[in-house]
Amino acid sequence: MSDTLARKSEVWKMARQPRPRLTLDIAETPTYAIGDIHGRYDLLVKAEEAILRDGAQLPGRKLIVTLGDYVDRGPESAQVISHLMEPPPEGFDRICLAGNHENTMLDYIDGWVSYDDWMRMGSAELLKSYGLDPEHLPLVFPSGAQLDSFIRHSLPRTHIDFMRAMPVMLDTPYVLFVHAGIDPAQPLAAQTDEDLVFIRHRFLESRVPLPKLVVHGHTPNDEPDIRSRRLNLDTRAFRSGKLTVARFWQGRVHLFST
Repeated sequence: MSDTLARKSEVWKMARQPRPRLTLDIAETPTYAIGDIHGRYDLLVKAEEAILRDGAQLPGRKLIVTLGDYVDRGPESAQVISHLMEPPPEGFDRICLAGNHENTMLDYIDGWVSYDDWMRMGSAELLKSYGLDPEHLPLVFPSGAQLDSFIRHSLPRTHIDFMRAMPVMLDTPYVLFVHAGIDPAQPLAAQTDEDLVFIRHRFLESRVPLPKLVVHGHTPNDEPDIRSRRLNLDTRAFRSGKLTVARFWQGRVHLFST
């Protein structure tokens, strides 16, 4: 995040509507968490195919939890959002959590982030997926206000509304699903939306015991980062071609990747 974005962080906290926070008991529900997708629609389809094969051997309805960052960097952000808006596979429910890239896209749409700051998030690829040319547009609209207005009115309202409605947390008795992590110094009830989608070092480097297993993405690694009380599923799918899935069932965790 740039210095400009960091300086605006406090303003965002006041400007944003708080996101929903879900509570669910998944003890009897095979649950699959998918790491950061970042415009890799092809990998999302492959991951769901693998989940369907794996879930065919398990009883009852299953749940898919996507951990945020669906847009930017990869080539097919629009296709990823369209897919997630469709009904989940038969026999499954799906919860799509918000990530910092969805938050920043909405902040650009709402006028809290400049076009240049948004582009630094890898959003040129997002615009291309919606049929817009990020290199040509500034030549057509030399006025920043005209450029912003055109882009904001060109992005599908249904996609924007879908991203606005995304919850920021799924809390279960033994596992907490979030995009970035939590502030270890605060109880779960006191966590801010900003920390849940943006936090990094205060979470990753803390020695404070976490209240339960935290499953997250946001910080890219070559392989899943497996710790006693946290599990990072962000394996740089947009670049590596590896989208990682974790299955939670009967107190065990099973990992697989595209």
